Amino acid sequence: MKAKNILFVFMLAVASLSFAQDVTYLLSSHILDITQGQPAPNVKISLSEQDNSGNWKTIDEKFTDENGRISDFLKQENGSKKNGIYKLTYFVEPYFKKMNQSSFYPFIEVVFEIKNDNHYHVPITLSPFGYSTYRGN
Repeated sequence: MKAKNILFVFMLAVASLSFAQDVTYLLSSHILDITQGQPAPNVKISLSEQDNSGNWKTIDEKFTDENGRISDFLKQENGSKKNGIYKLTYFVEPYFKKMNQSSFYPFIEVVFEIKNDNHYHVPITLSPFGYSTYRGN
């Protein structure tokens, strides 16, 4: 009887693994504070999508992890296209206030276009008085 139970549990585990699917995301971001030479943790980033009328709709908000990263924006789902114009808003003022540092930018907006199902990585390098962004991989 015990052997049957163990076999049954083993078969359930194998079956659940075969049905599990890898979840992938189309968009990620990263903030590197170049004045500190390290990532910027706990910074809120909102993701907005532009509609056909040119209006923005916030579709997600997350905080960077201890490595300054967010890796799970725009879940890729079968059959759905995510093509469009998007905006990442980096709310950096609270980050600098926490370090008793004034900043010229209360927030930073980066607008970009997703044209296919490839992964898009949009990092920024940050200082209190400047920033830079590029399409990473």
